[in-house]
Amino acid sequence: MIEVRRDMAEALAEAWSQIGRCGTWWTGAERVEIAAETRRAATCALCSARRAALSPATVSGVHDPCSSFPLASVEAIHRIRTDSGRLGAGWYERLLADGLSDAYYVELLSIVAIVVAVDTFRAAVGLPPLPLSASAAGEPARRRPVGAKPGLAWMPTLAPEDRAAEDPDLYRENPGPRERGGGNVHRALSLVPRSMIHWWDMFETMYLPAPAMRDFSREYRAISHAQIEFLAARVAALNQCVY
Repeated sequence: MIEVRRDMAEALAEAWSQIGRCGTWWTGAERVEIAAETRRAATCALCSARRAALSPATVSGVHDPCSSFPLASVEAIHRIRTDSGRLGAGWYERLLADGLSDAYYVELLSIVAIVVAVDTFRAAVGLPPLPLSASAAGEPARRRPVGAKPGLAWMPTLAPEDRAAEDPDLYRENPGPRERGGGNVHRALSLVPRSMIHWWDMFETMYLPAPAMRDFSREYRAISHAQIEFLAARVAALNQCVY
């Protein structure tokens, strides 16, 4: 087992505990179900068959879910978890046509990404998977940023200049530890600001905060900037990440 940095252990624990808290669109109990469904996808027979096929469209069937979610939600969770490199705009538009809204999709996506990241990291350092987070009571606010605009990605996104006073400070917390310029990669989850913060607060601790990433005068990790980027590029290629 590998010793884990204290700041990383704390960031992962905080991200995991947030899964069970009431979200912007999903309840705490539903968010925990999304996490459970993410894990179930790894053993879904349909997902395995699609993953092995030249095209997932050539394989028909039904998923093996552990939740009571509608089919569109189960499809989103399973495909993001098992075959994210081959998702396309047509697939996303079919989810919307089947009843999964863009904002629900974004929050779902952030939870799936966090579960995969935490589970993969713990497996890599020889730790068992964390038990699912307890769910907290509460009713989602279901508030959509009024400044979110279409055009950049499949779903609308919120640019820094379009953030309203009632939106969370998702780019630059002042005063605070966040310093995100609002690049395309930052905006990917911005339709649900709390979900963007949830992901990026964990991710930047695992990787590098924005100021450190641009600071080549010193090294912040046990390996160099160049080594980090080499590993990131290799993993992205293996996962068919087109970004």
